[in-house]
Amino acid sequence: MDDPVRALLACPACGGALGSDWRCNRCGAGYAASEGIPSLRLAGDARTEAVREFYTEAPFPGYPRDADLNWLRARARRSRFARMLDDAIPADARVVEIGCGTGQMSLYLARANRIVIGADLTRASLLLAVEAAGRFGIDGAHFIETNLARPGLRPGAFDVVYCSGVLHHTPDPRKSFAQVVQLARPGGMIVLGLYNAFARIPLRLRRAVARLTGGWWIPGDPVLNDRAAEPARRDAWRRDQYHHPEEHRHTLAEVRGWFAENGVEYIRTFPSALLAEEGDGLFAPEAGGWRFEEWLAQIGWMRSLGPEGGLFVIVGHRIGA
Repeated sequence: MDDPVRALLACPACGGALGSDWRCNRCGAGYAASEGIPSLRLAGDARTEAVREFYTEAPFPGYPRDADLNWLRARARRSRFARMLDDAIPADARVVEIGCGTGQMSLYLARANRIVIGADLTRASLLLAVEAAGRFGIDGAHFIETNLARPGLRPGAFDVVYCSGVLHHTPDPRKSFAQVVQLARPGGMIVLGLYNAFARIPLRLRRAVARLTGGWWIPGDPVLNDRAAEPARRDAWRRDQYHHPEEHRHTLAEVRGWFAENGVEYIRTFPSALLAEEGDGLFAPEAGGWRFEEWLAQIGWMRSLGPEGGLFVIVGHRIGA
């Protein structure tokens, strides 16, 4: 791992800089770095370890057997959000993806002169990410094994912190968000994806039917239908959405409160929390709506986001020079 990348990492025990032998220059703690993945993870609490074991059994989201670089780019181009995120991030940015899973977004964003670090709790997922990076010929993405509660990442080092589909699987999402904020430099951007309390209702109803039928019938899940010919990826989605050991759901007002507590200026959501959606870039401030309008927009997300699990994105700017 090159020195500019290593400089973005830190000892999870004390926050000190790491030497070329993966030993902390401050406290002397040593860490392993096998198979291209530094292991900067300290053991978590029982609930965190349960989540790690869950994803060890079925890494998420996984790759089709014949996936290549063209597949990755085509998949990303089908997502309006992925295109907007890529367009918004400067070509020379330092980016960290917290909870990168099998690394698809990290690999997609690793272009131009960006340094992209994908961090995850589960080594099994990271091994798939590293294998895909080699197969796709992508050398701008780097992966580390770490725990968000004690991250092996240097505070204030990143221009963009992207954390989607992660905090709602932690024991205390509000506390975990405070850790995420610390990784962004003053003036840096934070892109946070969470299950929305309203948009998640359709999946919760499907999950109730699944439980009543012993998993035999899951009605109306478009992702399961799309992956009918990919049993491994289909099973990974089914496990992640219907059998996860830890799940929380959040409203926009709640997350706005987290932003205010941690010195983060609210920018916008994706999809827009305005009833008449604006077309500006992902990092462009959205004209202020009113709270009743935001509640109505979230109710509408049951239809637009509900079919695929109800994940919404909220973007903020860490206040500072």
